[in-house]
Amino acid sequence: MTDGAEAPESPDAPEVSGTVRALPANTPFDYQIGGDYPPPSGGGVVARDWFIGSALPGGYSICYVNAFQTQDDDDELDRPDERSNWPASLVLSGFEDDPDWAGEFLVDISTSAKRTAAADHLDPMIQVCADKGFDAVEYDNLDSWTRLDGLPFDRSDSIAFATIITDRAHALGMAVAQKNTADLGAEVSLDVIGFDFAVVEQCGAFDECGRFADVFGDAIVVIEYTDDGFATACSTVGDRSSVVRRDLLVATPESSDYVHDEC
Repeated sequence: MTDGAEAPESPDAPEVSGTVRALPANTPFDYQIGGDYPPPSGGGVVARDWFIGSALPGGYSICYVNAFQTQDDDDELDRPDERSNWPASLVLSGFEDDPDWAGEFLVDISTSAKRTAAADHLDPMIQVCADKGFDAVEYDNLDSWTRLDGLPFDRSDSIAFATIITDRAHALGMAVAQKNTADLGAEVSLDVIGFDFAVVEQCGAFDECGRFADVFGDAIVVIEYTDDGFATACSTVGDRSSVVRRDLLVATPESSDYVHDEC
């Protein structure tokens, strides 16, 4: 897909089963995983960190959980998702941290027993999302199997783990967003894992917005970190889905790094 090209006609948004609340399509969205602040549009949809964030009163709130990798250790916080607080047997040994995100190490999901144990470690975090009143969860780094060579787990292990933790969030009444990973397709994203919508980074920059729209219809929210990517995403899906331009650090407004625009 080239800049300015129209995305292919998209299907209706996937039906959300049970009692979970569906993502309100094409509603102003802001990505606030770096810290909460009043949304510039005055409401709508926000994504906020499970540990430091709170649900937006009157809005639709997505709870960010880094499920497939550890968070970097933070001297000022004591987060259960930091590397030092994950069970050592579940932090993949013999490999470096994520080449793009220093300090984030991959969670070992190579066996059924390890996937269950990793989901059990995430359970209290998912429960916090529910207790805080979040409507949905986004599990980050679904595609971590693509980050390093020679990993002991692969796409199928990642799909199996995603299915487990999606079921657990659904059981608490929350919808679940697929995070990135355009190549899964509807037969996996919807029929196997059971994702309800998608949170997508840089689909404009990588010419992937149409692929997510093919699966999720209008039920996507898009974050772009460059002006070119933002322009492309706006021109392809911005007329029917929420697109926001943010800075890579997802900083709060008082920071000099803060960038925000929407279409």
